[in-house]
Amino acid sequence: MLHDPTPAADKRAAFRAGLAAGRLLRFPGAFSPLSAMLIQRHGFEGVYVSGAVVSADLGLPDVGLTTLTEVSQRAQQIARVTALPALVDADTGFGEPMNVARTVQVLEDAGVAGMHVEDQVNPKRCGHLAGKDIVDRGTAVKRVKAAVAARRDPRFVIAARTDAAAVAGMAEAIERAKAYADAGADLIFPEAMADEADWARFRAAVGTPILANMTEFGKSKLLGAKTLHDLGVNVVIYPVTLLRLAMRAAETGLAAIEARGSQQELLGQMQHRRDLYDLLDYRAYNAFDTDIYNFEI
Repeated sequence: MLHDPTPAADKRAAFRAGLAAGRLLRFPGAFSPLSAMLIQRHGFEGVYVSGAVVSADLGLPDVGLTTLTEVSQRAQQIARVTALPALVDADTGFGEPMNVARTVQVLEDAGVAGMHVEDQVNPKRCGHLAGKDIVDRGTAVKRVKAAVAARRDPRFVIAARTDAAAVAGMAEAIERAKAYADAGADLIFPEAMADEADWARFRAAVGTPILANMTEFGKSKLLGAKTLHDLGVNVVIYPVTLLRLAMRAAETGLAAIEARGSQQELLGQMQHRRDLYDLLDYRAYNAFDTDIYNFEI
C-alpha cells in the first residue's frame, strides 16, 4: 500500500546478485508507476526507466531535452511502487562530470537500483537514429569515474553505455567497454548491436556483464531471451514496448469512438475495473480505513 516496503538497498543487492548469477535479467520499460506494478505481477526481474519514454510522455523527442529533475521524479515514482530493482537511463549524465556525479546521488535518493551514462555528445539523441556522435574516449571515461566516485551505496549499479559501434566501429566499442570497466563500471551497454554475430564478438572480448537493448524498429535484430542468454547477455531491456502497445491501443480506441460514437465494442479489449482495483490493492486501503482511520467521538 502507498509504497512498496522493500528497501532500496535490498533491490540493489538483488540486482547485483542477479548479475553475478549468470542468468538473464529481463527489464521491461515502465511508462508509469502503474505499468511498473504490472511488470512485477508478470514475474520479470526488474523495471527499466527509459529516457526515450520519459521524453515521449512529456511530448518531446529523445534529443536531450529532458532534465535530471524530470527523469529523477519519474524514476522515484516508479521505484516506490515495486519490489523490483529499477534501472534508469541517465543519458549523458545531464552535463559535465560534476553533473554526472550529482545525477548519481539524486537517483540514489530516488530509490532506484542503478543507472547508465553514455558516451554521446551532449545533448544526445536516440541511439537508433542517424547522425549521433560520441565524445572522445578520455571524456567518456571521466563520466564513468565521476559516477563511481559519487556513489554512496556500493550496491548501486553503475552501467556505462557506448554508442561507438554505429559511429566508429565495433573495435572502438570494445576498447571503450574495456576502458569503462577499468574505470569502475559494473555493467556495459553496447548500443545498436546489429545481430548475433555482433553480440558474440562483444561478449568474447568483454568480461564485464553486458546489457542488450531490444527496442523495436531500430538498428538491432530482435532476439529472444534464450538466444540472448546463450550469447552470454546478462540484462535485456525492452524500453519502449509497453508505451508502444498502449499508444496503439489508445489510438485504435479513439478512432473507434470517433467513428461509432461509443466505446461499447471496445469493452473486451479493456482492463476491467476489478482487475485495476486488484492491481492497485484497494483492499489494503479499505483495511487501513477500517482499522486506523475511522473513529468515533
